[in-house]
Amino acid sequence: MTRIGQAMMLLHGGDREEARNRFGQLWEQIGEDGDPLHRCTLAHYMADAQDDPGDELAWDLRALNAAEGLGEERLARHDAAVALRALYPSLHLNLAADYAKLHRPDAARAHLDRARAASDALDDDGYGNGVRAAIERLDRRLRGAGG
Repeated sequence: MTRIGQAMMLLHGGDREEARNRFGQLWEQIGEDGDPLHRCTLAHYMADAQDDPGDELAWDLRALNAAEGLGEERLARHDAAVALRALYPSLHLNLAADYAKLHRPDAARAHLDRARAASDALDDDGYGNGVRAAIERLDRRLRGAGG
């Protein structure tokens, strides 16, 4: 998780290419069958480092798939159950945005609805309010585009 965080700092600092390279190396180490919590976190950030909307969608789908593969016992070991539930709105919001970029409004709407339904797990803080605001912005955009 430390190395994921370091690559994430590169991404947030604007070095997308180096972040992608490091995320890619970590993905090879973790593997498709690696720890679901690590795969979810890594794929979630790797999606943000993509330039191509199709690649971004593929990584966001990997993140959601990994999140859905996390068992309660695994979450308890990291005390991450609450954090994961709060991640679902963001995971679905990202997928909705990906599908919107790819001009697939029905899929975008389906994930946006799932993001909104999961948003009750969000705290009333900067992160939670930001995700809820992003859900509403995308909703307005989809309605404006006839989606």
